[in-house]
Order: sequence, then structure tokens, then C-alpha cells
Amino acid sequence: MNTVRTTCPYCGVGCGVIAQRDAHGAVTVRGDERHPANVGRLCVKGAALGETTGLAGRLLYPEINGERACWDNALDEAGARLRAIIDQHGPQAVAFYASGQLLTEDYYAANKLMKGFIGAANIDTNSRLCMSSAVVGYKRAFGADAVPCSYEDIEQTDLLILVGSNAAWAHPVLYQRIAAAKQARPEMKVVVIDPRRTTTCDIADAHLALAPGSDAGLFVGLLNRLAHKQGDRFDGEEAAYAAARDWPVGRVAAFCGLAAEELERFYDDFLSAPRVMTLYTMGVNQSSSGSDKCNAIINVHLASGKIGLPGCGPFSLTGQPNAMGGREVGGLANQLACHMGFEPADIARLGRFWGSERIAQTPGLMAVELFDAIGRGEVKALWVMGTNPAVSLPDSDRVKAALAACPLVIVSEVAAQTDTSRYAHIRFPALAWGEKNGTVTNSERRISRQRPFMPAPGEARGDWWIISQLAQRLGYGDAFRWPHPHAVFCEHAALSGYENDGARAFDISGLAALSRAEYDALEPVQWPVNAGSPRGTTRLLAQGSGWRQEGKLHMAAVKPQLPQARVNAHYPLLLNTGRIRDQWHTMTRTGYVPRLMQHIPLPQLDIHPDDATRYGLIAGALARVHSPLGWMVARVNLTTAQRPGTLFAPMHWNDCFARQGRVNALVAPVVDPHSGQPESKQTAVRVEGWRAAWQGEIFSREALTLPAEMVWWRQAAGALQHYLFATDSPAPEWAAGLCRVRGWQVQYARGERFAHFLAWREGELQLAFFGGETAPKIQREALLAAFVTPPADAQARHALLGANAPGNQAQAGRTVCSCFSVGENSIRAAIADGCASAAALGEKLRCGTNCGSCVPELKALLAEAAHQPGGGERVPLKLL
Repeated sequence: MNTVRTTCPYCGVGCGVIAQRDAHGAVTVRGDERHPANVGRLCVKGAALGETTGLAGRLLYPEINGERACWDNALDEAGARLRAIIDQHGPQAVAFYASGQLLTEDYYAANKLMKGFIGAANIDTNSRLCMSSAVVGYKRAFGADAVPCSYEDIEQTDLLILVGSNAAWAHPVLYQRIAAAKQARPEMKVVVIDPRRTTTCDIADAHLALAPGSDAGLFVGLLNRLAHKQGDRFDGEEAAYAAARDWPVGRVAAFCGLAAEELERFYDDFLSAPRVMTLYTMGVNQSSSGSDKCNAIINVHLASGKIGLPGCGPFSLTGQPNAMGGREVGGLANQLACHMGFEPADIARLGRFWGSERIAQTPGLMAVELFDAIGRGEVKALWVMGTNPAVSLPDSDRVKAALAACPLVIVSEVAAQTDTSRYAHIRFPALAWGEKNGTVTNSERRISRQRPFMPAPGEARGDWWIISQLAQRLGYGDAFRWPHPHAVFCEHAALSGYENDGARAFDISGLAALSRAEYDALEPVQWPVNAGSPRGTTRLLAQGSGWRQEGKLHMAAVKPQLPQARVNAHYPLLLNTGRIRDQWHTMTRTGYVPRLMQHIPLPQLDIHPDDATRYGLIAGALARVHSPLGWMVARVNLTTAQRPGTLFAPMHWNDCFARQGRVNALVAPVVDPHSGQPESKQTAVRVEGWRAAWQGEIFSREALTLPAEMVWWRQAAGALQHYLFATDSPAPEWAAGLCRVRGWQVQYARGERFAHFLAWREGELQLAFFGGETAPKIQREALLAAFVTPPADAQARHALLGANAPGNQAQAGRTVCSCFSVGENSIRAAIADGCASAAALGEKLRCGTNCGSCVPELKALLAEAAHQPGGGERVPLKLL
């Protein structure tokens, strides 16, 4: 066994992973008990990492215009075309778009090349879509992008507030840590502030279901209650309190859509709790006033003194494994490296360190405006590294049009096909998790190593290496001759301490002299790491001073604003977008893992039952959602967890996994004026039911080109292709024609409202088609098994034609626990057998015993059974 301690490549919790690879290449993973971020726990995505390491769908060789090329030719071509554009149009005509999936060493190299040598600051990152409002909030308050808290504060706080965070699904391991802390100390209170009642509310003492986008009003009202603490402690204090005086409880209640009594209880809890932590993420940041919302949260911690102490502080949870590392190296277009900005002294300092006279002088284009500039023809070359902006950016159809029109698109990628890479003129194969070597920084400022345990496949290379090689083609080779990521890291660490003397928060100069062996063995450590803190720093701001002039902290005056999105007669509902439990970003990794596609297999539209009645929608049916920019199709999920007048749809689906599944095609490119972060959480839409003439599922040994008029969703099924579809065209005729063209022997059953086909060749099942006026009920496990082992007799074949398992074998049903593939039917049977608690179900079936994300659904099934003692008609489970 090749066993390596590494780090998970998903969310910003930064979990340690122990990966093992056997002699046959099979990879297994488990949580690293020694890593302080997770102490052995993993969520379902982390637990399934071993299933993502195969080479199916990988980009393994450089390509020029879709044709395989050698590295020298691809790099020479890219370098020559970039040089020609720079020489003719200037450095501002070139841009990089990077990712929180990159390692810090990759990020540092890209930032150095763009801002230090090409000479423009047009390098931005998908972290702009996640964390840039939090960055602005911290910088305005502290003078630095410095998260002051640590995870260990969770066990020490008295009141933990989650704002705009469905941590149970987006940061599952951290959520389990919160749940464990509350179980150990029942007096600890948890308050969830979110328009939706999410699974995170399962452990909440209170849920404030405020109006979408009204968070700033809630916290400005709290600052009003804290006004008696006014003094001369902070810059801007007088203006901040003056703004808050206009927000008494009555006005806040009306603005937030909450009862005054709810607000009073929350405010009293905050004031009376000795130690308070506020955890916030996308629900706050992804707003046209996200920066102000962050400062409204920070203000109440400053005013109350509940900051810089154990169990206290405003804690922004990062969305990606290295969003923090990207911020450290200056990966955002309005930053320079190592927490430096565009002041003359910083520009000169960076020029001295890098030995360059071409340091960018002004901030570059942020993500949304960058793609606008590409669309206008101002930016003529774009290098995209490890991200998929054609799916993740708002108004994604316009982003795709910009990419299609761009004279030069270079993509560094792991996946052979993404929505973005189809527009690439040059594609570079990058290393994936398990192959990469470097560092990441999690939400609590903890630097951890990602270590390789697999060989580089094909001709894939590390991003830092690709960047350094291209830099040499552009004539900057002397500054980029790193032999190993260790050298990149040490240079980055040295820059962090260069002419610093405490003026900049980020300082890891204590790691600058690491030997290669010490770098390889580096243990997780929180920055700053320097001569004054050689073992790292758990908590910041303990002395009450920051990194602004004279060290004084700052309170920003906040005027609460509602979202720019406004409902009207044509678009009467507000659409919220976000993550679901088992998927990650645009599914280029998780979408290929069968068990991660079972819990929510296609885009799901959460809607309150009253709204569903108003718009003629029924549970499980299809709906079209329209905005002025585009439309998508999703399956309806009725839930009282959704606030009336609002919808929720996941952000993950893309053109590789669905037709008309991209939610960001609907989202307007409205951004926060300070951070440039899009308002992805609120979009005015309308919804209508779609009763397609045909719905169904197709299983096939080969990839299929489905008719253009067919809306489809692709599901991972190992070596098979599995599609769900809906269409108004005659789908059975298309399926029958396909079978005839292939010359397959066809077994079929047809009626006025349904059609089933099984296609065989030499005794092996080639294709299974099940369609009907309504979505047919299919025992998928039996279908998948039949492709491996054909049915033994005619009776079994006929059962399969009916989409049933031979001999009425029991089926597990819809997956609830993805960690151990436990289905709803199995859970119901165990409850009927006497399991009366989530713990009992875990003991019998293992569900809920790993990441714990399914525990709220287990409790819902238990509650449903408790309300049906007579075994009456079963009510479908309403997902949160």
C-alpha cells in the first residue's frame, strides 16, 4: 500500500485525508485523525474521493485546435500567440481566470506572471463568486483580509449564529463539529438565519426565516441595541452608530419580515451571551450589498467586544479548498501578492522582490466585468485554469458567447470535456487531486499539504510547471526557473515577510527556509508563522489592534439594502441558487460518481406548496423556470421549508450533464460595487408546469446523441450511460429507429401511453428504454445488474421489460445515505422493525454514522412513521 496524508479537494473546511493506493491502482480514503480540521471525519464527497481517481474522461495530452500536440509545440504556440497579442494590443488585452481548486504554488506562479511580468492585473478567480465580499468586509474593518477565528472556538462559544449558511450540506464536517459541541454543552445556543429552513436547522434553537437579502437590516438593528457601548475605540464608530439609530426593532421587523418578538429574543441572546461566534458564507456574500452585510456582522462583534477572544468572532466560511490561499497570493484582480495592494510603496516593494519593472500599476478586471470586456473584444486572450466559468458565472449564455468570440482561449484542465473547454484553442492537461503536490489554506487560515500518491497520467503536468514553461516562452524565464513546488512555496513565504515588520497580516516567513524534506513533512499550521509565532497563530486581534493606520479597527456605516432583483407581474417569484449535499461546483469530479448522483439525481426546484398550487405545479412533475435572460427545467419538490414567494434550485448542472439545467443562465450579472461579487441568491423568475408528452429513462452501453428537442439529464452509472429525459416529440419512434440502425434484436411492450424497449445483441443487453406519459417507476438496480449479468430466463426478461426486478426482489429505493448507499425503502423497513431513533438506524444500517448529513432526513422518516401508527397511506418525504 502507498499511504499518504493529504487534504480533501472540496470545501474550505480543509479536511485531512489518508489515501491508500494498492498495487492494482485502487484508491481508498479515510479521514485523518491527526488533522485538526476534521479529526478523522469526512463527508460523503470526501469519503468517495477514491472513486474519482480513474482516468475516464481525463484530458491527458496537450491539444491545439482539438488535435493532440506535444508539450513543446503547445507551449510554443501559446507563447507566440500571447506575445503577438501583447505586442499589438498591450498587456491589458490578456487575462487569466483561476480557481480555488489550484494549489497555492500554482496560484502564486500565475499571479506573478500576470501582475509581475506581463504587467496587467487581469487575473481573477472563481473565488470572486464566493468570498470577495468577505474579503472587502475584513479589509475595511481590520485593514487586512484576516479571518480572526479558529474552529476550536466552536467548542468554546455560548451562542453560535449561522447566517446564509447551510453548513449541514455545504460544510458537513464543520456542521458535525457544531452538532457535537452542542451535544456536549446543551446550554450552547445555535441560531440559524436563512430564508429557507435547511437541514442545518436540525440543531438550531431558533430559526429566523427573514426576507431574502435583508440580513444587513437584522445586524444594523442589533448595533442599534449596542449603541450604549459607544466610545472612541474604533475609526468610523460615530458614523456607524448614527446609521444604526435609524433602525429600531419595529423598522427591522418590517424590513426583514420577522416578528418583533423574534428579533428581541435574538438580540437579548446576543447581548447576554458571554461568547458569540457568527459563521457566514454565500447567503451573505452573494449579494449586491454583500460587503456591507459582512461589515454589519463585523460591527456588532466590534461593538460588543466579542472578537479576538476564545469562542468569539465573525467567521467567514470559505467555499473552496484553497480560496484562502488564492487570496494570500493576490489571486483576485484588485490585490497584489501577500496582502499587498496597489499603493506605490507596495508596487515598488514587489518590483524589488521579483526583480521586475513591469508590476501592474492598477487593479484589473473582476470576473463579471472581465467577461464583459472579452465580449466587447477588449480582452483578446484568456487563460482559464481549473474552473468552468461558462457554467458558474451569472448570465452564462453571454459568457459562452464571449468565449466563442475570443481570439485566443487557453484552458488548463483535468477533464477532457467541460462547458468552457469546448471553446479552447489550446488545452493543457493538468494534474488532478492525488497527483498534485503543494499546499492549500482552509477557512481558519490553516496551511496544509496536498501530497501526491498517484503517478502523473499521460502527459499531465502541474499548473505551476505549465505557467513557468509559458513564462519562459514569453521571455521571463529567469524569474520562473523553479525545479519543484517546494521552491515556489519558499519564494512565496519569503515574500510574505519581505519588508513586512507586522505591517501586513499575512506572514509565513517562518517557513521560507524549509528544506525539501521539511516541506514534504509540513504539518498543518495556521498563519501568521514567523519569528514571533514560529508554531503558528490560533486567533487574531487578541490585542484589539489590526493593520489599518495606527492599528485601529474600523466600523463601517451600513445602510441596509434589499436585493436589486425585484419581483413583478411577469416575474413574481425570487429564485435562490446554491449547493446540494452530494455535488461539487460544476460536477466535473462528483458527477461521475454513481452514488453521489443518487440523492438528488437531477435539478430540483424547491417550492412552497401554496406557490405550487398557485402556479399549477405538483410534486415530482417538471417545471420550466424563466427569467429575462434564460430558462431551465427542474423537477418540482414541494416543501414548507421554502418561504412562500421564493424558489431554490441547485447550481451544479451543466451542458455535459443536462440540457437546460444551467441555473446561472437565469441569473443577472448584478454585482456588489465594492467586491464585484454577483448577486446569485436572488433572481426574479416565473415558473410554469411542463407536462411533457413523454418522460422516461434510457440505459445504454454507448454514449448517445439525443434529439435536439429532447430535454435530458445524465446520471453516472459506471461503464453505462444513463439518461432521464422529457420531450414533446415522439421519443419511442426515435428509440425504435436507433435499435433498427444498430441491427439489435428488440423486445418491446407498447401501449397508448407507454413504450418499453430492451435491445439485445448476442445475448447481451445493449439498450433499455422506458417512456411514458408520466415518468415510469423503474427498479434501477435491476436494470443496471442486467447489463452485467443478462436475465437467466424468459420470465426474468419479461420482468425486466416491465422495469422490475426478477422475482419481486426487494429494492433499496431512493438513496438517503450516500456514504453507505442506504435507500429509503430499507430505512422504512428498519423503522417498521423497531428502529426508533437515528442512532438505532445507524446501528442497524450504518446510515448517518459517517458524515451525518443524512441524519435530518432519517429523523423526518422517523417522525413520519410516528404519525402513522396504523400504517395508513404513506406521505412522500419532503426534502429540505
